[in-house]
Amino acid sequence: MYNITLVCNLGLSTSMVVQKMQEAAKKLSIAAEIQAVPESNIAKVASKTNVILLGPQISYKLDEFKKKYEELGIKVAVVNGTDYAMMNGEKVLKFAIGLIER
Repeated sequence: MYNITLVCNLGLSTSMVVQKMQEAAKKLSIAAEIQAVPESNIAKVASKTNVILLGPQISYKLDEFKKKYEELGIKVAVVNGTDYAMMNGEKVLKFAIGLIER
């Protein structure tokens, strides 16, 4: 089971990407728990996630998140801006899984 968390300012735009990722996971028969949270709530769910993907709008916080969460064994990256804008759930899902399996 993959546990993937997407983070953005308020969690609104990211929730649409999460929906597309969930559809892709179902289509590909991939067991995944995928959620979107606003940045202010990440500490509450971090212990239950394998990877944190930052929305492009908060990519400037990448170093801060890496410093805080990678030492806990959680992968941290920024979602590709084009995939995010196009809501390409399958590509974002595969990107997240690739990070987890590294």
